[in-house]
Amino acid sequence: MMHVLALVPGGIGDQILFFPTVESLKQAYPDAKIDIVAEPRSRGAYRVSKYLHDGSLTTIPFDFKDRNGLADWSNFLGILRDREYDAVLSLGRRWTVGALLWLTGIPKRVGFDGSGRWFLTDPVPLKSEQYAAEMYRDLLQGFNLSPAPLSLEISLLKEDLEWAKAERDRQDLPEGYILIHGGSSRLAREKGIDKIYPVEKWTKILHAIREKKPGTAIAVLKGPEDAEWVERLASEVDDLKAIAPPDVGKLAATIAAANLMLCTDSAPMHLSVGLQTYTIALFGPTEPAKLLPTDEKYVAIKSPTGNIADIKPEAIIEKLG
Repeated sequence: MMHVLALVPGGIGDQILFFPTVESLKQAYPDAKIDIVAEPRSRGAYRVSKYLHDGSLTTIPFDFKDRNGLADWSNFLGILRDREYDAVLSLGRRWTVGALLWLTGIPKRVGFDGSGRWFLTDPVPLKSEQYAAEMYRDLLQGFNLSPAPLSLEISLLKEDLEWAKAERDRQDLPEGYILIHGGSSRLAREKGIDKIYPVEKWTKILHAIREKKPGTAIAVLKGPEDAEWVERLASEVDDLKAIAPPDVGKLAATIAAANLMLCTDSAPMHLSVGLQTYTIALFGPTEPAKLLPTDEKYVAIKSPTGNIADIKPEAIIEKLG
């Protein structure tokens, strides 16, 4: 049985975009055991991976962004060496990551060509202009695999579906609603990437929806950092439901019951794609082609200035038809 390690730094969205790579590995090596090293804030993404629940995938927490000292790296290295992996894939491109992989003694080390390539057995060219899920799957070239067409699949647990239904019943919210996500993570704001679309512009859009289609059910996602934003929007839009899923599985189940997802570039956007929910996503400085697949179900609206707040509500209303 092949035992594979994957280092996947980044947020929940990065983990979801890595799902197709896991899927392709499992198709090629059905008996493979895969361990994912992910940051503590992101491990919950694998709640919606079928391989976590069949026991063939596990997650190992490690905070790549923390100020790790020598003892932290030594402990981490010890954990990896003890597990005797056959191969490792890494999304990290720093030479320090390559050196770490070399020190593990793992015989097959696959990563993107870069400053740490000398520590890799199988460096793979980085094609960063393509859809990120495809870019991550390029690592499978190190295994001489030619994957089937990309498939981003989300697996929903029965308990999460039941939670979402109970929440809809509690709020008298019919299935087939429009779901809004307009928040921005604290980490994104700390990096100077503010993905929040202004409340006054959302208000204009939601009023236009209600005017065109009276009685349309609209719900807004309320994350841990979105309370003020949601409260302001609810004060401007009548009968706006707020849903606060406590984990990624229940978030996915909430998205699955929607007919339309209106969102900013975010983890819920990637879940919506995996669930094949019709999605209209707003982008600031990021190129949509890197984060949305080419499909008529997924519509990107990019700011002409790189500032998401500069997208005109009319551009979004037009896409709603």
